[in-house]
Amino acid sequence: MACTYTRTVRMTAGACVVSALIATCVMLQPASAKSDNLRVITDGNWEEILTGEWMIEFFAPWCPACQQLQPVWNEFAEWGEDLGVNIAKVDVTEQPGLSGRFIITALPTIYHCKDGVFRRYQGARSKDDFLSFIGEKKWQSIEPVSSWFGPSSFLMNAMSALFKLSMFIRHCHNYLTEQLGVPVWGSYGIFALATLISGLVLGLILVFIADFAFPSRRFAPDYHYRKLPAGQVRLLQQLEDEQEADGEEEDDDDDYGGKTEEWRRADGADALRRRGVGVPEEDT
Repeated sequence: MACTYTRTVRMTAGACVVSALIATCVMLQPASAKSDNLRVITDGNWEEILTGEWMIEFFAPWCPACQQLQPVWNEFAEWGEDLGVNIAKVDVTEQPGLSGRFIITALPTIYHCKDGVFRRYQGARSKDDFLSFIGEKKWQSIEPVSSWFGPSSFLMNAMSALFKLSMFIRHCHNYLTEQLGVPVWGSYGIFALATLISGLVLGLILVFIADFAFPSRRFAPDYHYRKLPAGQVRLLQQLEDEQEADGEEEDDDDDYGGKTEEWRRADGADALRRRGVGVPEEDT
């Protein structure tokens, strides 16, 4: 009897182990399928959503509303293949660039995308509502996001870079204060000094570019003439013409020891002064 009881206990224990293994496999299979249906979008692969139809959830792990929506969103993701739509999620704490690219101001935020055209979902957040939104194409009644504010526009690229820069500054601040033990005011001082230096360097570069593209008028040959009245400019030009004519006749003036040239220059200067004050020249 004792041997029979021991054998029965061993068979029962073996059956329990086999049943536990089967149950574990069954429980793990839906989880793996669920993870395959729910895509994760990052700054590196976000351009994939520009092709096909997508439903994208922007969430944060610390957000209570996001935590409440997550089971529903996972159930909705299981229907993605049947509906022909890609279900995805974005963690804004890990992807600050996408947070700026889509201007996420509230959590959770859901976007619908169809071949690069984005619409913001603002309906109820149950699985049936999501299924009817896709199955009945209710997204067609929603006005799409303007191309100016589309995630691939120049403006949103700049906004994404700004959000990345802000996150980088935050990480640097945490590293200085927590790892290196720098006081908070010291960290602020370092960033203020870095901002001042970068502003000066950028301003200097812009000045060089402006001078190269649009040279200053002071280097133009007729800059000084432009600053004088038109009458004085004509008088100066006449005087220069007379001096050039005198230079052509300097060979003839060599016989008189250069006195003729001096007389003409003095006479030309005297005539210029008379014309400047409006006195008529006397007949000689």
